[in-house]
This record gives sequence, C-alpha cells and structure tokens, in this order.
Amino acid sequence: MPGDDRRTVNWKATARRGRIMVNQYQDERAQQVFAVIDTGRVMKMPFEQLSLLDYAINASLVISSIAMRKEDRAGLITFSSTVHDVLHASRQRGQMQKILHVLYKQGTAHKETDMEALYVAVRREVHQRSLLLLFTNYESVQAMQRQLPYLQRLGRQHLVVPIFFLNTELDADLRSRPADTEQAYVRTITERMVLEKRLIARELQRNGLTPILCRPQDLTVNVINRYLEIKARGQL
Repeated sequence: MPGDDRRTVNWKATARRGRIMVNQYQDERAQQVFAVIDTGRVMKMPFEQLSLLDYAINASLVISSIAMRKEDRAGLITFSSTVHDVLHASRQRGQMQKILHVLYKQGTAHKETDMEALYVAVRREVHQRSLLLLFTNYESVQAMQRQLPYLQRLGRQHLVVPIFFLNTELDADLRSRPADTEQAYVRTITERMVLEKRLIARELQRNGLTPILCRPQDLTVNVINRYLEIKARGQL
C-alpha cells in the first residue's frame, strides 16, 4: 500500500504469493498469569469438608483456563518450606493438562512457609512482568509482617495479589448473643480475630499490594473478578 516502508517487505511471502507482502507489527498483548500456591501448614485448615489448599487448587484451575481464553499465558508455582513446582507460563495446547497434572499431586505440608525461597525462584524463573496470584493464609499481623519484605520485593517487578481467607467458622460465634462470661470472652476473641484479618489486608494495601480477603466459598469468583479488573485497567 502507498506509504508502507520498504524495509518491512517480506520477500519470502512476496515470492510465494506473487505480490508484494509487508510485515505488520503490533504490541504484545499476552500477559503472564501465575497461580502461586502455598502448600504449607497454613493451608490445612478445613472449611465445609475442603481444605484451603483444595479451594486454592480449584480457583487456580478456573483462572488458568480463563486467562488462556483471554489469550494470556498461564503458569503455576507451588511452594512451602521450599519451591516444589515451577510450570512456566504458556498458552500452547496441552498447558491445561500440565497444570492439572501438577495440581493433582499437591498436598499440604507441616512445615512453615519460606517466602524467601519463593522470591528466589520467581527471580530466577519469571523474567517478564507477570500477575502473581498468591494463594496463602494469614492468621496474625505478625505472620504477615515476616513475609512482607519479600512480597514488597516481588511487587517491584510483578503485580502481586496476596489472597487469604476469612474464617467462616467464626460466624456462628458472632451471630449469637453471649449468655455468660465465658461466651462473652469467646465473642471478644472472635471479634479481635476478624478485625486482625481486616488489619492485615489494610497493611498489605498500604504497602502497595492488592490483596483479596474473602470466604473460601467465594474464592473463585473473587479471583476472576480481580483478574478481569486488572485486565480492564491495563495494570500489567
């Protein structure tokens, strides 16, 4: 077409087609989306006959499938005291089968999570800015603060979304009215635990992260909504 740069002529395609063909370039829109799953002891807690790890696995399968349909590349990292599996992001045929194969063998460990090991693995294996959906759990501000320096470092290179859970088993205690001193004490402790979860989310957000705090049953929907929000805003 008039105005095309001669340097973009594809001579091989021109020879095959018998008419002048030029290369057209566009920005790469495919982004990398990693489900990063903590398999440590914090994910052993059961809710409605499923552990937190089970909920994380289910959500990871769904978000990986959706990301690939959106022409993004889906990857997977599992870790606890060490990094167990790193599946590089891809949208090639067979990637979902690889993700299923890795997730099928996952189980929770009794050791404490080593966030430094995760940080080192991500630095070594993930070279392009990516969305890291970090499925973990925090029961106290102190536990979160031990991991915060590594989350902040990851956040300088990637978009990190820490995902942790509300304890729905406490809802019954919050709804009931205390009949005696012991029940009043239990309710006070319960309210403090719920408040601490909110404080953790606020502290993560204050440090430049974008956490998701939700009930285990709502995990998949919340993760999908956050992913679509990030895509719509072009935050990656």
